[in-house]
Amino acid sequence: MLREELGVEARLVKGHGGVFEVRVGDALVAKKTFDGFPTEDEIVRAVAGAVGG
Repeated sequence: MLREELGVEARLVKGHGGVFEVRVGDALVAKKTFDGFPTEDEIVRAVAGAVGG
């Protein structure tokens, strides 16, 4: 979805302990919270904001 919406390639980095984070460079733009995981639309909006899209 990031590729289609923003032309951005994503890379999955295996973590541990149930961590889910979305980063653009070193900036954390979205993550799993007590309420759950961010939606695809929330991730796309967060990444778009970080890359100026």
